Amino acid sequence: MSKEITLLLLIGLVAWIYQAIQPPPPKICGSRDGAPMTANRIKLRDGRHDEALVSQLSLKVVEELGIYSVSFDRAGYGESDPHPKQTLKILALDIKELSDQLRLGSKFYLVGYSMGGHAVWSCLKYIPHRLAGATLVAPVVNYWWPGFPANLSKEAHHLQLPQDQWTLRVAHYMPFLVYWWNTKKKFPTSAVVSDRPKIFCPQDLRLLPKMAYRQNHQGVATQQGVYESLHLDMRIGCGKWEFDPLDLDNPFSNNEGSVQLWMGDEDRFVSVILQHYIAKRLPWIKYNELAGAGHLFAYADGMSEAITRALLKGHN
Repeated sequence: MSKEITLLLLIGLVAWIYQAIQPPPPKICGSRDGAPMTANRIKLRDGRHDEALVSQLSLKVVEELGIYSVSFDRAGYGESDPHPKQTLKILALDIKELSDQLRLGSKFYLVGYSMGGHAVWSCLKYIPHRLAGATLVAPVVNYWWPGFPANLSKEAHHLQLPQDQWTLRVAHYMPFLVYWWNTKKKFPTSAVVSDRPKIFCPQDLRLLPKMAYRQNHQGVATQQGVYESLHLDMRIGCGKWEFDPLDLDNPFSNNEGSVQLWMGDEDRFVSVILQHYIAKRLPWIKYNELAGAGHLFAYADGMSEAITRALLKGHN
């Protein structure tokens, strides 16, 4: 009898733990529990919808360079439908389909900032033939990419704040606990996600007032659920990738375009030393490092225009 009671208690404990670590269902925009849809969306091949937006380059630069510039909310952000089985390949195919439906042409330029670097790497892997050029701006790296020397990735990982080290370990080794870990106050959740002051260098602190709109709209970005947006990003970004970016070949071997990487040498969000290794391992990437710059340098006056001009110039 005692064995049966013990077994029942164990089953009950396992069921309780399972329920405790499960994220709530997403609040899909347009559903009864979700926010209303306010934007024009594009229907993708699998029935999901993505939201495309006009980018924030100045009208003067857009007219001078003769470009059409758009951005989009990745799956689970803003009003783009979540994709619980999102992969890097699916992300690249989403971008390809968006470009087709928006009639951007047979080739287009791609810029990815911070976590958006995953989109650039995935497109360089899966649809390089569609790219006219690509730029990585302070791109987040995966400390577990096989191409990184173990001692270097360990050194870079230990340069992060302790709470970020723990969050990244959980996302890599126990991805099923990501939601639970990041929503319990007893655990040291990510300083990056919570915008804690220690994560900002002096230049970042000066640029924060320019990002007031970001704070006002942060709730909109994650309105369908933090798991469907931020936490899935952590799982994908820190998980086992389908490919190693450090093994990629130059998609512009005939100098018809370029891949560029921009980085601030005081970035506390992303490891600079790993970016140095990427630039050394992939010499076909044009590496641009800015002295005294942090993770938010792209918001400095004239910086987005400078990055765009360098991309369009784009020949090695």
